[in-house]
Amino acid sequence: MFYHSASPDGVSKVSALMLRIASLALALLASPVLRADSALVAVASNFAPALNALIAEFESTSGHALRVAAGSTGKLYAQIVQGAPFDMFLAADQARPRQLENSLHAVKGSRFTYARGRLALVSWDALDEIAPEILRSTPFRRFAIANPKTAPYGVAAIEVLRALELTELIEPKLVRGENVGQALAFVASGNAEYGLVALSVVRSGAFHGSLWKVPAALHSPISQDAVLLERARDNPAANGFLSYLRSEGARQRIAAMGYDTHSARQ
Repeated sequence: MFYHSASPDGVSKVSALMLRIASLALALLASPVLRADSALVAVASNFAPALNALIAEFESTSGHALRVAAGSTGKLYAQIVQGAPFDMFLAADQARPRQLENSLHAVKGSRFTYARGRLALVSWDALDEIAPEILRSTPFRRFAIANPKTAPYGVAAIEVLRALELTELIEPKLVRGENVGQALAFVASGNAEYGLVALSVVRSGAFHGSLWKVPAALHSPISQDAVLLERARDNPAANGFLSYLRSEGARQRIAAMGYDTHSARQ
């Protein structure tokens, strides 16, 4: 059996080549353009359509990739506490992100208000206009809202009915969706003639009925907070997206989708 013995020159050339390959590999890994980090966002259903539009822009400019899990704020909160692998939480309230900070499930100091929600009274019928008075003068069977036990928009809807002195009339007709998207689906399908849902959800889809924008004074503010979860403390994609969410460009897009942003805390 014969063995080939490399000359000192050959060994030097091979070593130099291997060093160059290793250096190139490290450079590629460190490149912000080619390196893609990912994160999983838990988002309240009302904000999911807006979030998808924001993510498209963020991904195109950052090189990161985000995935989305949408649901009611209450259910997402319970999943986070039970160990669900989310990296960020975009809630429809302030209480649950605050609780996550206090229980050390979220990074202290990362919480901020990214939007204030608005409600809309909607009808499945394409009327010229709609107003609360129609509820007193027109017979109907069902009125849809999000479940107040898990969805802040459901709590706000109950407050609006109370402020308009419609609770006694509508309480027996209430159908409760798991979230505002499902409540709107009840109306869009004709299973409920009217509903109180998030204005943003109405604007984001192909809803062809009528709406009345509820004055903000008729319910408590629907302040929506975002928070970085502890498992993503050093995740570039999660940290980068939350920074982007606070930018003026993102705030303008959020406002165009049916939210108030002028009072959001930076």
